[in-house]
Amino acid sequence: MRQELMSLPKGLAEEVARNLVMVANLLDEDPEQAYAYSRIALRLASRVAAVREAAGFASYATGKYSEALAEFRAARRMTGSVELWPVMADCERGMGRPERALAMAGEPEVNKLDKAGQVEMRLVAAGARKDMGQADAAVVTLQSPELASNSVQPWTARLRYAYADALLEVGRESEAREWFAKALEADQGGQTDASDRLAELDGVEFTDALVESDDDEAAEETAPEAEAEVKVETETEAKAAAEATESAEKPAEEPVEAPKADDDKS
Repeated sequence: MRQELMSLPKGLAEEVARNLVMVANLLDEDPEQAYAYSRIALRLASRVAAVREAAGFASYATGKYSEALAEFRAARRMTGSVELWPVMADCERGMGRPERALAMAGEPEVNKLDKAGQVEMRLVAAGARKDMGQADAAVVTLQSPELASNSVQPWTARLRYAYADALLEVGRESEAREWFAKALEADQGGQTDASDRLAELDGVEFTDALVESDDDEAAEETAPEAEAEVKVETETEAKAAAEATESAEKPAEEPVEAPKADDDKS
């Protein structure tokens, strides 16, 4: 990439380089921001293959598959390399054209890919089969020497995970569980969610202790009302008790003596 940028004036090359560095740093964490930086680099140096490739990956990460495919094609024309063939095929899938992705998997360019590229192409082809409703064919597509190998390569975890997922889709649950476990064993960098899929198959449910349940929230909402009702009842009872005490302590009124009869009157 540095060599490609040397074709630009020094000041421009440095500015483009800074934007490309930001694309690389933000691509996983903030794809939209990475995309924005890629557009700046593209505006400054659209004739540099590395810039077109970076713009393609930024578009791909944000789901702009048509843009990504156009940038990848441009980069390929400039370099003549087939390295981007698998991701170009996956862009076809993203655009809802799995049959084109599958056709690309059978092109001569695939034979020019290195081992990592060929595995990636196999993953894309299997995904295209699933998109087309051919789940059994997806299982067969993923069966390969790379899948059977016990050595762990950068692609191993993703390949095993894809195979487990394909097996699960065709109802082979016990085999799927076995391959999810193998994927987890090879997944040193956390590329997949194999552990979650295993837990799901085993019926294990995780509850976030920091997230309150609906019942707890409802209880908290009704608590002030309940306290108010108790307070009213307590005040009423206290008032009644006070009145009863006051009534008990008050001296009884003396009876009024009836007037005596006048003896002189008949």
